[in-house]
Amino acid sequence: MLIPAIDLQDGAVVQLVQGEKLAIRDEDVEKWVRRFESFPKVQVIDLDAAMGAGDNLAIVRLIAPRLTCRVGGGIRSVAIAEEILGAGAHQIIAGSALFKDGRADLDFAKRLADAVGAAQVIAAVDSRGGNVVIHGWKTPLPISAIEAVHALEPYCGEFLYTHVDAEGLMQGTNIEAILAVRRATSRRVTAAGGITTQDEIDALDSHGVDSVVGMAVYTGKLKLPGFGPGAGD
Repeated sequence: MLIPAIDLQDGAVVQLVQGEKLAIRDEDVEKWVRRFESFPKVQVIDLDAAMGAGDNLAIVRLIAPRLTCRVGGGIRSVAIAEEILGAGAHQIIAGSALFKDGRADLDFAKRLADAVGAAQVIAAVDSRGGNVVIHGWKTPLPISAIEAVHALEPYCGEFLYTHVDAEGLMQGTNIEAILAVRRATSRRVTAAGGITTQDEIDALDSHGVDSVVGMAVYTGKLKLPGFGPGAGD
């Protein structure tokens, strides 16, 4: 399954290369909400909240009731998770807050799962150069994605694995790295990071892995039925 991404920064929909270089910015958030309303799942990420530079909560509150979405970015407390779910999100995505002192923070993971239900928690495990990275992919940890998945599995209903090495480059993703995560857990797995073609989406789907796609959709490189050619149309 393809899951389109809505990444929010400074009140606009954006796409970044490697989480840093701005490639696309569109202030017409409503346009993308309308386009994605028919998708069974949509991923919404508040990049400002993730980076500790403000937030786009007002927009998230408007989007969440209209889309079948999972929302992430800056979810560092049970209270924020509850607020996002209360706004209408189906699941929350927790990332950096699930790690502390170089390893999985099982205390926070358990408190989060106990409060909102493990099924509503998606644990984001982002990998660069073979290691988990947090804080906007800037802080590497001395653990692998597989080790993180094993530790966090009891406290979530799904994993979001991002292969950061390929993020935003539109040169394809690392299927084998994704499938290694798939084999490491009984939980559902969604993959992100460089997924560009329908062949990649189909290959991952055959292994029960969903695909989050951003740049390829917004640039029109990945053609979707009944979908416009790009951000500027």
